[in-house]
Amino acid sequence: MIVYDNYSLLSRNTFGIDVKADKFVEYESVDELTSILQEIKKDNNPFLHIGEGSNLLFSQDFHGTILHSLIKDITITEESDCSVDLKVGAGANWDDFVQYSVSKGLYGAENLSYIPGEVGASAVQNIGAYGREAKDIILNVEAIDVLSGEKRIFSNQECNYSYRHSIFKKELKNRYIITYVTYRLSKIAAFDLDYGNVRRELDIAGCDVTLENVRNTIIKIRREKLPDPKELGNAGSFFMNPVVGNNKFNELIEKYPSMPYYKMGEDGMKIPAAWLIDQCGFKGYKTGNVGVHHIQPLVLVNLGGADSREVMALAEKIVESVFDKFGIKIVPEVNYI
Repeated sequence: MIVYDNYSLLSRNTFGIDVKADKFVEYESVDELTSILQEIKKDNNPFLHIGEGSNLLFSQDFHGTILHSLIKDITITEESDCSVDLKVGAGANWDDFVQYSVSKGLYGAENLSYIPGEVGASAVQNIGAYGREAKDIILNVEAIDVLSGEKRIFSNQECNYSYRHSIFKKELKNRYIITYVTYRLSKIAAFDLDYGNVRRELDIAGCDVTLENVRNTIIKIRREKLPDPKELGNAGSFFMNPVVGNNKFNELIEKYPSMPYYKMGEDGMKIPAAWLIDQCGFKGYKTGNVGVHHIQPLVLVNLGGADSREVMALAEKIVESVFDKFGIKIVPEVNYI
């Protein structure tokens, strides 16, 4: 266990907001976590658990304890001729896990390459990209009840997954801390290349469709579209893609026939928020110390020295503009702290 007092969070949030926490604690085991929670409960102190800070926007100093997991081990819990179950510590870097799975010839995580964050966050946010979501490979989630300190294992179904949603984001928000996630990956080749321009990029490069090539192609696409937080502070995709009903979709597609969309079940269509924001003229927009990325309008950026009020004001301006033009309310994916 490592404990820091009056700790700067500048390097702990990818937006690069310069705030501090009264205390920052990193733990290396479930036993250490339960011990910390007992102390926090006894002292009645506020606390917040974070990963790599890639989905957070701090509005002020945090007057309490921030927790961070250093549980990073990967264990095979079950294996068959067709699949392997991997139990992964919540503190493991997500892309390191994807690289590990690809190196072992296991299919299912490759489309989620180069997404920032940690394994625990994948189960909370139900991260997704290029036609795949974390829920597609999550078998179960192990967590600690912050009130009782007891361990509970949630099945995939109990996590109540849907687009960018889980039970940990709403119904059980702040009730459980995830310690391990078990993924079921396939030994049998199966690719999903029809979302975005993955297949086209593979064809242009003349690459065979292999795990390594698919991963490298997705990394290339993401690097070209998304700014590196180390160079330009950002939290990746700031907004979720809205899902509209069929009536609303028919109204929009008649007015905007070139509008991109993706079918979501029988009764919904997902409209790319980036397209909506771009149509409102925000691509490359700058105001004060914040702006909208010039390539990917879904990304709000810290141009240097920005505070959270500037970011939130820009986000609200975008939300209002999209609603005025399209009648669609886009929702931030980033958590305001």
